[in-house]
Amino acid sequence: MKKILIIGAGEAGQMVAREIENAPELGMSLDCWIDDDESLQGREILGRPVLGATTRLAAVARERSIDEAIIAIPSAGGSTVRRLIRVCLEASLHFKIVPGLREIVKGDVRFEQIREVNPQDLLGRESVDFQTDTVRRQIAGQVVMITGAGGSIGSQIARLIAPLGPARLILMGRGENSIFEIENELRELHPGLDVLALIADMRDRERLLRLGRDLRPDIIYHAAAHKHVHFMEAWPTEAFTNTILGTRNLIEFCREAGTAKMVMLSTDKAVDPHGVMGASKRVTELLLLSAHIEGKAREAAGGERGTRFISVRFGNVLGSRGSVVPLFMRQIRNGGPVTVTDADATRFFMTIKEASQLVIEAGCSGEGGEVFILNMGESMEILELARSLIRLSGLEPERDIPIKFTGLRPGEKMHEKLMTRAEAEVSEFGEQLMIIRPRLSRDFDIAGLLTEFEVLTTAGRDDELRQRLLNLARDMKDLL
Repeated sequence: MKKILIIGAGEAGQMVAREIENAPELGMSLDCWIDDDESLQGREILGRPVLGATTRLAAVARERSIDEAIIAIPSAGGSTVRRLIRVCLEASLHFKIVPGLREIVKGDVRFEQIREVNPQDLLGRESVDFQTDTVRRQIAGQVVMITGAGGSIGSQIARLIAPLGPARLILMGRGENSIFEIENELRELHPGLDVLALIADMRDRERLLRLGRDLRPDIIYHAAAHKHVHFMEAWPTEAFTNTILGTRNLIEFCREAGTAKMVMLSTDKAVDPHGVMGASKRVTELLLLSAHIEGKAREAAGGERGTRFISVRFGNVLGSRGSVVPLFMRQIRNGGPVTVTDADATRFFMTIKEASQLVIEAGCSGEGGEVFILNMGESMEILELARSLIRLSGLEPERDIPIKFTGLRPGEKMHEKLMTRAEAEVSEFGEQLMIIRPRLSRDFDIAGLLTEFEVLTTAGRDDELRQRLLNLARDMKDLL
């Protein structure tokens, strides 16, 4: 019989205890509790003693020959989970975790819900879920197009949209292998869905406009863009032609196609950018805002209702291609070292599921001109994340896996921000979402700026282009 210790003697922990008691086939027996609530310490709960705070976990586990700990504190923040992981590992104690509060609200905790701790538990907050009923009503019967559909977020958006009954789902991308994979996956899971795999380059303006006239999507989720900071710093022409001109072409595509809404994925790196990648995304945010203002002006003059352009800012996405978590896990499997840019560097994190749901939610609730941001709580130290992932792998930082500091790469910042001070003054702050409603002067000449950038790009003057992009983004950081 396996001896179990439950960390957290509250309602969730007691649900777990009753499950164990009523299921002898599990081969488990609850021995005792650990809880930081002083009013519970020294008491018996369900006939088992509460033997102190979590600081005593290692000693209690050793004294009572505990085989496994179950972390049953669904409200625990990431720092608490990381600390408990460390203590369990120091005690050579296997551990699992119960689901979060939102899962518990939907029904009592069942033992089969208890699982291994994963990187999402290290976020420092609960993962956010959005309701699908409103989304389903707006997606059903619509032609939906996703750019960058073979990427981590683009493909997840496709997976979430597919069961909502779109009339057609268009998967657009340049990389044929990744588009091939998501197309086949969706055809197998949803055999009745009309799926079109579209291999196209957003930089090809004329072809894009022809496609707009033929395909006429109702909603576009624009996930295609370059995202690696150091690459864009080295090759600013790519950032301009792919991220900026590609987005400009897609705006024209929307007008040609009569698209109702376009939702673009942006990044927190667009706020006071230090590098080309962030600056290029800041410019695309301004492109969408300018397009929104132009459309409203045409409507006011008696024209038809135009496309609603919406931006969504992300932090770092856990588990996406190019994010630090897969890199760290690969480095851990290889025996290290785990490479961290700086001991003090921090980032905001969200899950792929959260990122994808946020994009879809923005498309449904946005009226145009907004910037949506997920409330991601406090930023996390990258060093702390690296140490926690090493411990999550059953190893000890520095002793088993070395950590190497590489220094910030060109274009990277020590700390990211979600919005500027000026943006905060025109924002709505909800529990899960922050919505910026920026204003921009009607005489702001972004077309002239893009023409200037094109001249620099054509002439191969990368250094000037890089500096001009940064200057523009910095000059406009408080522009509303």
